[in-house]
Amino acid sequence: MSDGDDDTTELSPESFDERLTEAEEALDAAETEADLDEVEATLDDIDADVEAADLPEPDDEDEEDPAEELESRLSDLRGDLESQRGPYAEDAVETLDEATSTITDTRWTEQGEGEIVAAVETFADEFNGVLDASVSVDGDDEDALTAAVDAAVSAVEAAALDADENAETIADLIEVADGLADGLDDAQEWDDLETREKLQVQGFYDVLGHYKDYPPELSALKEHEKRGNVEMIALAFESFQSDFMQEYCIEAFTRMNDDRAYETIEGQAKRRDKDVIKAIGKMAAEEGVEMLVDYVDTDSDPALQKVVFKALGEIGSEEATQPVANKLVTENDNVRSAAARALGLIGDTRAVEPLSDVVADDDVDSVRASAAWALRQIGTKDALDAAAGYADDRSFLVQRESELAAEFLGDDVEAEATV
Repeated sequence: MSDGDDDTTELSPESFDERLTEAEEALDAAETEADLDEVEATLDDIDADVEAADLPEPDDEDEEDPAEELESRLSDLRGDLESQRGPYAEDAVETLDEATSTITDTRWTEQGEGEIVAAVETFADEFNGVLDASVSVDGDDEDALTAAVDAAVSAVEAAALDADENAETIADLIEVADGLADGLDDAQEWDDLETREKLQVQGFYDVLGHYKDYPPELSALKEHEKRGNVEMIALAFESFQSDFMQEYCIEAFTRMNDDRAYETIEGQAKRRDKDVIKAIGKMAAEEGVEMLVDYVDTDSDPALQKVVFKALGEIGSEEATQPVANKLVTENDNVRSAAARALGLIGDTRAVEPLSDVVADDDVDSVRASAAWALRQIGTKDALDAAAGYADDRSFLVQRESELAAEFLGDDVEAEATV
């Protein structure tokens, strides 16, 4: 900072904007970790000056707070900076340490024990190729496997790899370490076997006959879907802890679009399972509207509200219009934005007025942009007129929605003229 009258100039919103723009340009041009360190130091200086500055307060509620805008830009730049850092050798080491814990903390089946030996042996070969090391697996017991992984960790640390000079090598090491983690995840655990035994008793695998593709669970799921066996897919959904298998079950429910599918997963949805609620939305299950509307007011769980709003939007029932519209004035910015988008998906013209109010009056530009988007989705002339009046808005996102709305209005006028 400078002395005297220059302080006022240097600590004005305009001067901060200039400094942040310069920092953004420096970040775009950064090629090394040292460059990124310099940018981070610059952002720290700007942050300190913003904290110390006596910035003007907004004249009324409709104006943005200069301090908040600057802090938002700073936060965005810090996020961009972190995404440009690395990769680091420490990332590979962390994955390998977790792999060691997986080997020691998991109870494996006999098949799984063979699979983890194969996974570590494959890892050792690939690791040696990347780092020109001599890691070996001297045995098939737990101690031998963890010793091999620990030796790899020591080799990485001894190599003292530089994030700039050795970026390609580090990326290869991370890929190899991730491969080991995936191999261990795929190996059979005792818990897996217990689940399979339960499923076997309940007839889950009976559709496979004598031939079983690998993995048999996925083959059975596909066959049950073909046969419309909703109950068996629900059984698998409740039994498997694998994210992949549960995701497949949800996708199967969605594709089947069977009333029984909703009845099967309704109980899970009542336990506020977000993935199941997403499936209900994708299935456009109107029978789920009443239950989902009950969750609209769960202000203590904004993440649930966002999922519920989207599901209601995808179902498209106008029964949800008023409850969702009530959330356009809730305290949480993300919830207001999600409510606006849900109203756009529902398409009820009764939402035009409250959405127009949001575009005009909300303090958060991202929420205003969502409301303008929603008006475009509703698509009536009144809705498009309401969204099209912000071509000179302070927010680029709102401007863009306004321009698109104006284009739709222009197209409609041309079409009418042609007719």
